[in-house]
Amino acid sequence: MLELDRLGCGYRGRSVLRDISFELVAGELLCLLGPNGVGKTTLFKTILGLLPAQGGSIRLAGEPIVRWSRRRFARHVGYVPQAHTPPFPFRVRDVVAMGRCAHLGSFAAPGAHDRALAEAALDSLGIAGLAGADYTRISGGERQLVLIARALAQQPHILVMDEPTANLDYGNQLKVMAHVRDIAARGGMGVILTTHHPDHALLYGSRALVLDRAKRYAVGTPAEVITEAYLQDTYGVSTEIHDITRRNGLQSRLCVPAWGAPATAGRRA
Repeated sequence: MLELDRLGCGYRGRSVLRDISFELVAGELLCLLGPNGVGKTTLFKTILGLLPAQGGSIRLAGEPIVRWSRRRFARHVGYVPQAHTPPFPFRVRDVVAMGRCAHLGSFAAPGAHDRALAEAALDSLGIAGLAGADYTRISGGERQLVLIARALAQQPHILVMDEPTANLDYGNQLKVMAHVRDIAARGGMGVILTTHHPDHALLYGSRALVLDRAKRYAVGTPAEVITEAYLQDTYGVSTEIHDITRRNGLQSRLCVPAWGAPATAGRRA
């Protein structure tokens, strides 16, 4: 579906990343990890056509995206930003229905089918009760869920998500990651997202792309590329990665700090 071949990206007069190559196919959840400032958002902006490529190519459905109109591109690729505050107090259902714009003609308004898709997207994330609320009056975490619902209503083939759990509490992080994994697993959509949590990739990702501070990268299964050595070299922290057997008998891999228990451990409250 999406193919990057020796892609270079950056800003005018400044290269940020070079020679990035990978493919994203339907049914796959690709997690992108790396420290702040290494170029993750720049890579996403280049994939989305917001920045021109500085070399190499990006293909979608076998065609270079430079040949695609913005409307055609928007019908195939959805985007969930880190944060968004609109200038007007739209209702939540109207914000989600805006995801249908790429499928509408000029000056056309969302119809019954489009609004039904918007309502279904809200319901799938468990936030149907927010449909009539003002988008500007809900919490930051709720706004993030609404942005995800808007992207789902768009019905793209590729979904690009820039830290989709950044503003969510622990429970909503797990719900969103599980839902995104299920979207990819059903086979109709390829998802690429950035995260600062190795466990998100280890628990939910089918593959991972990891960047280090020298802007070297590796692509593979999370177990292959998210290693104790990578985390130590990239983040300067000692970790241990363990395989555990859960109560249902399934295996999972988790990352935990390598240092010992705090000095207060064992004391009575």
